[in-house]
Amino acid sequence: MTPALLILALASAAMMGLAIQRGATCMVAAVDAAIIERSYGRALALGEAALWVGGLLAVTQLAGVLTMPPALYRATALTVAGGVLLGFGAWINRACVFGAVARIGSGQWAWLATPVGFFLGCLIPIAKPEATGHPAPFANAALIAVPFGALAVWRLVEVVRAPGALAHLWHPHRATLLIAVTFVTTMLSVGLWAYTDALAAIAKAMDVRIGLRGAMVVALLAGSILGGWFAGKIRWVPPTLDDVVRCLVGGALMGAGGLLVPGTNDGLIMVGLPLLQPHAWIAVTTMTLTIAALILLARHVRRPAVA
Repeated sequence: MTPALLILALASAAMMGLAIQRGATCMVAAVDAAIIERSYGRALALGEAALWVGGLLAVTQLAGVLTMPPALYRATALTVAGGVLLGFGAWINRACVFGAVARIGSGQWAWLATPVGFFLGCLIPIAKPEATGHPAPFANAALIAVPFGALAVWRLVEVVRAPGALAHLWHPHRATLLIAVTFVTTMLSVGLWAYTDALAAIAKAMDVRIGLRGAMVVALLAGSILGGWFAGKIRWVPPTLDDVVRCLVGGALMGAGGLLVPGTNDGLIMVGLPLLQPHAWIAVTTMTLTIAALILLARHVRRPAVA
């Protein structure tokens, strides 16, 4: 790896962390807002971010610079089981893998146990499904790139017309789009990367670039903390034993679920959904339904009995 690519990879990971800290990225929060508040802003932000990844991948495919397309996996019963574990783990953790990074960036240090738990979950002797290939993302990339170009131009015009460009981009919805951009820049520099994939690779010793992956995880968390500092959100929240145990268990369940799918909500939503990968759609749907069911069940249990 050249020094320029190394700098790009680490900068992209740090920028992703900063954007996660600000963006509307947590699947648990998105589902909770949709059910409890009938608010769909977080879900729409995640959806548009996925569209941006798909559009940018189409552009890179047309440009001939996408050297290693994302792997495709067969959808099986294990995919559904993995989605259930991802949803259950995220609900116990009170945040998905994205949301845990945002909480760490806000000084909620108990959530540092989430990536530790995820790592431990990846140590469980579960065989990762074999990839069925690395097909080109799109049969006709131009059909995707052209409408994406129109979307990108519209967003750019919005930035130019905004009274304050930085304040405009710092909105949670637009910050979520930055995550999509950094997903693609890390893909071009070091291959498909999500911090959960990095933790899984380190746990399974499946990557000769373990040092680089570890450095990118550190850069991601540092970027999130920097984003929390910029926003004035960092505060010392002493971790309690209950919170640490909950985050460890939730992280471990998400780690085990990610092995079964394979993949977790960061890569599945940002890459698998826009590329119409069946295993990603099944896993994300199952994960979402599991989170929704647990939220509704918890509300029912907490509801006081009517005399």
